[in-house]
Amino acid sequence: MALIVHKYGGTSMGSTDRIKNVARRVAKWHDAGHQIVVVPSAMSGETNRLIALAKEIQAQPDPRELDMIASTGEQVSVGLLSMALLALGKQAVSYAGWQVAIKTDSAFTKARIQSIDDEKVRRDLDAGKIVIITGFQGVDEHGNISTLGRGGSDTSAVAIAAAMKASECLIFTDVDGVYTTDPRVVSEARRLKAITFEEMLELASLGSKVLQTRSVEFAGNYRVPTRVLSSLTDPMIDLEEEANSGTLISFEEDTHMEQAVISGIAFNRDEAKITVLGVPDRPGVAYHILGPVADANIEVDMIIQNQSVDGKTDFTFTVSRNDYAKAMDVLNACKEELGAASFQGDAKVSKISVVGVGMRSHVGVASQMFRTLSEEGINIMMISTSEIKISVLIDEKYMELAVRALHKAFELEKA
Repeated sequence: MALIVHKYGGTSMGSTDRIKNVARRVAKWHDAGHQIVVVPSAMSGETNRLIALAKEIQAQPDPRELDMIASTGEQVSVGLLSMALLALGKQAVSYAGWQVAIKTDSAFTKARIQSIDDEKVRRDLDAGKIVIITGFQGVDEHGNISTLGRGGSDTSAVAIAAAMKASECLIFTDVDGVYTTDPRVVSEARRLKAITFEEMLELASLGSKVLQTRSVEFAGNYRVPTRVLSSLTDPMIDLEEEANSGTLISFEEDTHMEQAVISGIAFNRDEAKITVLGVPDRPGVAYHILGPVADANIEVDMIIQNQSVDGKTDFTFTVSRNDYAKAMDVLNACKEELGAASFQGDAKVSKISVVGVGMRSHVGVASQMFRTLSEEGINIMMISTSEIKISVLIDEKYMELAVRALHKAFELEKA
């Protein structure tokens, strides 16, 4: 008997019929002798509806009260799923995050999990019950309900799996695994049977929407085998087939890992580039530029500082496109203090990244990437690297062409 955590996304919980299908799938795993904990998201669109209601009352909703409101979507989901399992004759019980309890800090709307008390859950599992726990939420030290931010149910599921030392965490979603790139852009994109936590973390942080970045961090830190698989299959699909489907996110040293140099290509349209021209080249220049940006809660990604000419330098960085106007306002407000000649910005850029642990032991990946883009007439504006990834910033209009060309150049369509 294994302890397995199932996580179901909003699409999987999108209607009562889909919730009944989730119940049938969960019951199948339980019938096979497994102990099952289920972490469902709110029904599709429900969290957006609740937030919109809050904004009708208060344009900038109070964070604590917003968490009170947003957390109710998952409470509906767990109650409905528990009822669906009871209707199938299974013993089931649902809990809100504060009932378990999942303890978090007090950073409302973006809280972080600190600890999980699994005693109550283990008692129920030992009694033969299926336990359903709200994702996306917990409780702080003062008893306030807190939420974990967008995609937080993924993090909840992996954290619960880590705390309970589950054999595996299954993330059921509306895609059937992790692909070499987005199949909507490259029709030849191939589903990966396995990928390392490091690669998945890079892909998630670089634009892949399959898993929330924090959930991958949790899985890697606590070594929780995590599988991404489809919830859109027949819920009564053979359990052995289902247990080996999708993409397993595991450890680099596992002997079954695919030995590709590059595992995938991520891309992000949500980028904007800002250049501070003619700033004095003196110690602390980067801090004086990026300090006010950070104080405005704007996250900076790629950074380049040009060589000094006559004591002046140009400093370029990228931010989320949603923060572009705000960042420009922040810089304009401190232009005299910076001593900058001017600012330039471009909100029509995209980031393309190639990712693979094989880059550690293979040379020539960067040159192949740059040659491929050059042959397509695509100019590279900025470059950043890590041990297992290379990212470039290019004009947005060439993004899909670049992804297709790189996918072909690295032969990612081949197993």
